[in-house]
Amino acid sequence: MHKMILALALLVTLEVSAQKDDKYTQVMQKNISLLDSARTIDQLQSLAGTFERIGDAEKTKWLPYYYAALAQTWIGWNPQCKDKDANSAKINAFLAKAEAIEKNSELYAVENMSATQQMLVDPQTRWQTNGKDAATALQKGIQADPNNPRLYYLQGMSVLGTPTQFGGGKDKAKPLFEKSLALYQTMKPQPLYPNWGQKQAEEGLARCK
Repeated sequence: MHKMILALALLVTLEVSAQKDDKYTQVMQKNISLLDSARTIDQLQSLAGTFERIGDAEKTKWLPYYYAALAQTWIGWNPQCKDKDANSAKINAFLAKAEAIEKNSELYAVENMSATQQMLVDPQTRWQTNGKDAATALQKGIQADPNNPRLYYLQGMSVLGTPTQFGGGKDKAKPLFEKSLALYQTMKPQPLYPNWGQKQAEEGLARCK
């Protein structure tokens, strides 16, 4: 009788856990879809807040905080974002929450973009600080996962924006975009995991022709 009660309790626990996981997956899928189509700062800011609340509720999952940081990053690329430093501070706060759970190449990719946005505020004076931080994030990301195509896209964009006399330019950036796109062809999609960047890499390669 005692064993039967334990077995029933285990079944109930497993069912509740499965229902919770299903709800989490559905909510994440819905908001990731909204993020893919979001265009305005207000939409992105709202989604960043939503993902943060999901992460705070789940406590052990890094992906909600990652998407909160990513939404905040897209805000930083918007020309209407006037205070890049304040925006990057928000990105980094989300990243800190995610990295407390797990450190991985996807988080380093966002870290790179955050530092790049700060550098672009004043490239001549910030390339030694924020520029170095951006490069370090890429190096750590590639060490963590050398097959992450987003890292080579971001590296290609960095090289493309660097003057030729300093080792940049189209000829140096082209192989990086090509490597990124080759990795996209072999990448196996994972549920809820990032899938952005292929279109951007294609656009970067087109700029190198």
